[in-house]
Amino acid sequence: MMDALVGLPALSFLLIPTMTSYSTSLNLLFFYLTWATLVLSHPPLRVEIVATLAVRVIFYILPSALFLLFDALLPSAAEGLKTLGDSALPFKQVSRQRALRMLRVLGWSLFNILLGVLIQALVELLFTRVLVIRSALRVTTTLPLPFGILKDLARGYLVREVITYTLHRYTLHESHTTFARAHQDWYHSLPAPFPLAASYDHPSAYLARSFIPTYLPAVIFRFHLLTYVLYLTFVSLEETFAYSGYSTVPTNFILGGIARRTDTHLLCGGEGNYGPWGLVDWIMGTSVGADVIDDVVAEADKHDVPAKVDKMKDKAKKKVNGKLAEAKNAGPRRRTRNRSAS
Repeated sequence: MMDALVGLPALSFLLIPTMTSYSTSLNLLFFYLTWATLVLSHPPLRVEIVATLAVRVIFYILPSALFLLFDALLPSAAEGLKTLGDSALPFKQVSRQRALRMLRVLGWSLFNILLGVLIQALVELLFTRVLVIRSALRVTTTLPLPFGILKDLARGYLVREVITYTLHRYTLHESHTTFARAHQDWYHSLPAPFPLAASYDHPSAYLARSFIPTYLPAVIFRFHLLTYVLYLTFVSLEETFAYSGYSTVPTNFILGGIARRTDTHLLCGGEGNYGPWGLVDWIMGTSVGADVIDDVVAEADKHDVPAKVDKMKDKAKKKVNGKLAEAKNAGPRRRTRNRSAS
């Protein structure tokens, strides 16, 4: 057990003091010791499932519930913050029948979250107990290196975008299957996106639209659990703010674009915007409204990027011209050499 506790990768341990302050190094060391103790004192499956549930509760369920509570208690104030106005307020001046329907929507949303966690646990049991192979995710005492985390996050998000687009478009919209009809009858019956609606759908459609695209990349690349926790945190925050309905969200360039595409997809009856980031939609020509390139151009104009680039070019040009003028004025230098006395 002591070997595991001090099993921090030698390279990382040697690099920490040179890259960070001693206080940061100690914090990282204490984090490693805590993580190693947690992994060694509990079954890997329990650590994985508890961590997954904690992320979903802290970064999706609780903030979405707070947004929903704010919308319900202060509808007049919330309406001014909503992109779609009062249509994004599910509990504003509703009848008893519609209120009960909204409660059922919230109930199914929470059920789908638990369903996804249950399937994740069943996959791990299938891998480790039935097939007797290595686990789907890596739950080890070794900490992932920063470069490995960034690489997994980048390719995980890219594969998630492709899978989401493929399943959402061809399985839930451009097919005549039970999944497609269920998706239309459930998710597309909503008047507008609102908090906690990201996980609302028929359970089978939810798995195809949300859970599988999120979980499958982590299995394909066999994420370390800490990498998966970070990845799932970003996905949860993305869903929270994209479905909040607010016109201003953190990192408006990224989350704002996702929220606009989510709104448009629901309002246009699912005729486009099948992927959250809009990259594959732009490639396939299925973007509705502003696409991801429009978001990039708008953000560049917002920060006056073209003017800044021109200014940098002029500055560099003046510097080069100045160096050339100095070299020209200096003229050629005469080279002399010592001659030995005859």
